Order: sequence, then C-alpha cells, then structure tokens
Amino acid sequence: MNSRRHRAPSAPGEAPPAPGDTIAALATAAGPAGIAVVRISGSGAWAVAARVVAPRSGGEAFAGNAGRCRHVRLHDPLTAEVLDDGVMLVFRAPRSYTGEDVVELQGHGGGVAARRLLEAVLAAGARLAEPGEFTRRAFLNGRLDLTQAEAVLDLIQARTDRAAQAARARLDGRLGADIHRLYDSLTAICADIEALLDFSEDDVPEGFMEETARRLGLLLEAVRARVATWHAGHLLREGALVVISGRPNAGKSSLLNALLGCDRAIVSEIPGTTRDAIEESISLDGIPVRLVDTAGLRKTDCAIEAEGVARAGTLVARADLNLHLLDGSRPLDAEDHRHLEALSPARTLLVLGKADLPPRIAPAALPSWACVPVSARTGKGLEDLRRTLGERLGVDQAAPMGSEISTRHRRELEQAADAIAASVDLLAGPPDGLVLAALRLREAALALGRITGRVWSEELLDAVFSRFCVGK
Repeated sequence: MNSRRHRAPSAPGEAPPAPGDTIAALATAAGPAGIAVVRISGSGAWAVAARVVAPRSGGEAFAGNAGRCRHVRLHDPLTAEVLDDGVMLVFRAPRSYTGEDVVELQGHGGGVAARRLLEAVLAAGARLAEPGEFTRRAFLNGRLDLTQAEAVLDLIQARTDRAAQAARARLDGRLGADIHRLYDSLTAICADIEALLDFSEDDVPEGFMEETARRLGLLLEAVRARVATWHAGHLLREGALVVISGRPNAGKSSLLNALLGCDRAIVSEIPGTTRDAIEESISLDGIPVRLVDTAGLRKTDCAIEAEGVARAGTLVARADLNLHLLDGSRPLDAEDHRHLEALSPARTLLVLGKADLPPRIAPAALPSWACVPVSARTGKGLEDLRRTLGERLGVDQAAPMGSEISTRHRRELEQAADAIAASVDLLAGPPDGLVLAALRLREAALALGRITGRVWSEELLDAVFSRFCVGK
C-alpha cells in the first residue's frame, strides 16, 4: 500500500468526516484455503479484537503492540468457546491501510472456520463492512486519492500482467499526479482572473485576455491528450471483444482453436456445426481479449441455427473488431459480397482462410479491406494475424503505463475540456466575457477535482466504491 499521504479530501464547504464506527469483514476469498483474514477497522478495533483474543479483557491489552504480530487463541466472545488458533496483526492510526486503528486476525481457511471467526468479531461489537468501505475510509482519511482507490479495484480485477502493472503504477499515484498538475494549472489561471475581477472589471490590462487564452489553450491540449488515453484504459480494464464471423465451413472454429492453441471448438465438415457462440480469453501483448466463435452466416429453416445466426449478428455489431473469415480456396460469390456489404471496413479484419490450399481470392480483389491469409491447419500466417489484430485494436498505441483513464475520468475530462474551450472563446470577445469565462473555468476545476477526489459527494463515493467487494 502506498505510504505517501494526501491532504484529507472534503466536499466544498464541509470539514473532513469524523472517524466512523468499527467495521469488520473477511478480507480473503471464501472457500478452502490455508488462511482466512478478518480485518477490523475503527476507533474500537483494538477493543473488539481483545474480546475475541481473550474474552472479557479490555482493549488496553494491545497498547504498544502496533506493528507486531502475535500468536493468539481465538474465542467466541459470548460463550468463550475456543474457535481457532491464529495470528493477530495490529496497526495504529494513522499508519494503516484505512488510516484508522486496524487489527487483522488470521485463522485457518475454509467456509466454516472463516465464518465462525467473522461472526465472533461481529458479536464482539463490530459492524459488517459495506462493499469497498475499507478503501473508502482510506480515501476519506487521506491515505489515497480517488484515482488510487480505483486502482486498488483495477489491481484486484486485472486479468493480465500488463493490466496489473498499469494498475500498480496508478496506485503509486501516477495518474493522480497528472490530474493534480492539470488542476493546479487551471486554478492558477482562475486565481489571476479572479484577482483582476476583484480589482476592476472594466480596466483589463493590455494583452491580459490574449495571454490568458494562450495559457488556457495549452491546458486544453493537455486535457485532451489525457482523454486520448481512454482507449488504452478500456483495453486493460474491460479487454477487447473480437468476434469470428463468416459462412459455414469457412474455418471459423479451426481459427479459434489455432489462436487458442487447443481444441476448444468442434471442427466438422458438416455445415452448421456451431450454433451458439463459443467464447474464450487470450492475452494479446498484455491486453485481455475475449475471442468468440459464432454460428455460420446463412439462411436456414432450422429455428435453433437461425437463433445462432441472429446472435452472431448481435455480437458482430458489439465487437471491438470482427475477424470475418473467407474461404480463400474458392472464389467469392454473391453471398460473400452481400455479407461484406453489411460490414464496416473500419471495424473488420478479413481473414483469408485455408491458405495452405491454392488461393482463389487475391487480396487485390478486395482493395478497401485489410486482409491476412491464414492456415489454421499449418499455422501459416497466424503470427501475422496476431500482429495485425494488435495493431487494429490499438495495442501499440497504449498510453504510458499508469496514466490510462477510466470511463468516469473521461467523462469528467471531457466536461472540463468543453468548459475550457468555451472560456477561450469568451476571452476572444468583449471584456465583459471575462466574468462568464471565470464561471466556466470553475466548472472545469470542479470536474478535474472530482477525478482525484479534491471535490466529492456521497453519490460520487457510492458510485465508485459500490463496485468493490466486501473486505476491501
């Protein structure tokens, strides 16, 4: 956990919140495991733990033991029944994950043992934590800014090494530092405008409007550059949806198996074997990719196959990229051209399958399409396909590690950019536009502040932390 501290955030006009009650939750996944950890946080954490470690003893038993671990016997505080032997870790506020007094009790893993330990802690006076409440308290106590808090969830949910590395860089504060710099630059400009307005609205120094517009223009470029990192963040967090489409027997299932390196889909000479979508995940240069094989595109009287074809069309419409497979061993016909007319070249990569056979389709016959010849049987062209797939998804355009923004960040940055652009336009007009420009810049500052949590509301925190699991 990042040890650097941040100024405790607060909503406009409000003092930082007082420490809450004492909460507890299982911090490890349920089920068979070597250990289970129950985390307790709050002003009463030591007293609660004392009732579990040694029934009827007081919290003062822990004084001076912060930062050390102790072997303890864990009890039910109501019956004094011995539940387990374990380890107790004590953290003194503010040098803990939440910034509060924290105790972690480690017992044996397993559904029953972990549940009984948690129930004992709750019986000792703690309240069951809400989803993300430990990290929420870390934010409220200034241990993390909001981008770092979100990075905790990204790290937990990372599906590739690259996604985990990017989340760890954001947890170190890389993205937050970038946003803080934008915020500080904007507030400096706002301060200059406000100072002038406090002095005189009618006597604007020569060149002030032009110089302020220039400074805002540079800031606007920086904000829009940050918006451009959303695609990389989207790929790392959500992954890319890549759909394999094409006519029956074009080789879609064989291509799926070749890309996966295993026989995941049934391959048959009988047309229409695949009637439902088959999905698997692969990592492409550290980007998680959902690869989906679909039913062959054709008209059919079979209700089940027709439903599969309809689902294939829905998936193609949703895909980040569609790998449309053509049988390269036979010429194109009217049905092939009809399918191609329904596809977008910008979101489609044509794969000319069965490249181990004599080619009957020349790439020159498809001038407006990107084409990659591939043989699933021999592996010819697979590396070219993977490279081209990465290029089309924008993997090579990924942002610097740790600076990738989320959809929430993009929304706030776009709002800030719109307000800054409007301010630049107002400064190009008559001097009385300075007042309106100042108002728009305040809107931009609020939007940037909401990204890191310099400005926050309960609704914003609820939206961010409701996505977390209980115990984090």
